[in-house]
Amino acid sequence: MSEPMIQTQDLTKIYGDLTAVDHLNLTVDEGEIFGFLGPNGSGKTTTLLLLLGLSTPASGTAIVGGYDVVKNSREVRKIAGSLPEFAGYYENLTAKQYLDYIGQLNDLPLTERERRTTDLLADVGLTKCGDRKVETFSRGMKQRLGIAQALIKDPKIVFLDEPTIGLDPEGIKEIRDLIFRLNKDRGLTVFLSSHLLHEVQVTCSRVGIIRQGKLVATDTIENFTKELAGKEEKSIEFKLINVTPKLLKELKGIGGVTSVTQENDRLYVHMAEDNTEEVSKTITKNGATILLMKPREYTLEEVFMKYYQEA
Repeated sequence: MSEPMIQTQDLTKIYGDLTAVDHLNLTVDEGEIFGFLGPNGSGKTTTLLLLLGLSTPASGTAIVGGYDVVKNSREVRKIAGSLPEFAGYYENLTAKQYLDYIGQLNDLPLTERERRTTDLLADVGLTKCGDRKVETFSRGMKQRLGIAQALIKDPKIVFLDEPTIGLDPEGIKEIRDLIFRLNKDRGLTVFLSSHLLHEVQVTCSRVGIIRQGKLVATDTIENFTKELAGKEEKSIEFKLINVTPKLLKELKGIGGVTSVTQENDRLYVHMAEDNTEEVSKTITKNGATILLMKPREYTLEEVFMKYYQEA
């Protein structure tokens, strides 16, 4: 197996009396889209600065792309691109001029800068806007340009800090699709820091949850939801035609059923003991038609709140 793209051991950062990152032990594999979850002030951005070699830890170690972030910080920044939450742009430059300038800062020769600028503008859907000044761009366009600058040195990993915050639904989808495409086509490892739970759920293959600088859980979303479902009452979601008060009353009277809730055209039957067969029989006996029946699926928000409450 290949070495992890990110490996930290007891990584710690202290500002005065505040422990911003507290003995962080984290592994991210090559080619992953990894979501790093936590509210503002939980330590997400500080962790990113440590992993990029832009901040020095109080103790512990971090290896990114095979390089120690303290001993080999320059090498780390050669193989890692980043888009900060509040990225600054030289807005009097055109998109082409801006990417060319970033290429110069990364010591790329002219022909290489020209090729990469053309390719990256195409990758992020800004080819037709290459000669427009950045000051005329929408926030979504600036985010796409920001991702392009993060890729100008052809990195192995890219760190994205809140890449969809402040965008409208269309802009969010564009950034999400771009992340998927870069990951698939380039094999790019993506470390995505966010507090937008839905976006992480639909974008990332695995997530870590950080609270007050401490990593409280790491797993795939599928495993998180399976674990939560195993600890909760068994819940079945139904989509029915012809739901009557009589049916609801009879369902509540079935052995093992603890509650029945209705939301629009969905019915949720919660059970301390699995009695799905009797529930189904009662539904059909009362003349209702079952269009859908499946176990309740937990959202990442429910998973997130569970771990925050227990931490």
